Amino acid sequence: MEELLRRAAGAVSLGLEAMALVVIVIGAVEAAVGMVRIVFNRHLADSERRAVWLQFSHWLVAALTFQLAADIIETSISTGWEALGRIAAVAIIRTFLNYFLERDVAEVRTRDREVAAPVPLRERAS
Repeated sequence: MEELLRRAAGAVSLGLEAMALVVIVIGAVEAAVGMVRIVFNRHLADSERRAVWLQFSHWLVAALTFQLAADIIETSISTGWEALGRIAAVAIIRTFLNYFLERDVAEVRTRDREVAAPVPLRERAS
């Protein structure tokens, strides 16, 4: 029964890693198309350029989440301390990457909202 559980967890972990890979590829292709559009259309607004990066970062956050889930499952079936330490280190690195990436995305969103917000009439009159 234990061996069956290990095989199932290994298959699920591998499936999650595969999903992360697919998400990264889709995001990279979408970002590449966006970058080509930017290169050939140089008079685009900065907000449109940031939108390409922002959308790509969403894809990366999703992929990191799938990879972290795979790490958690892999940790549950790990037998040795060395493997457990390696998986834990990778999970910590991915968690920090995910945190900082999401923080950067939130900052860009806030900045874009501030730029797009209309100036109140009182401030324009001054």
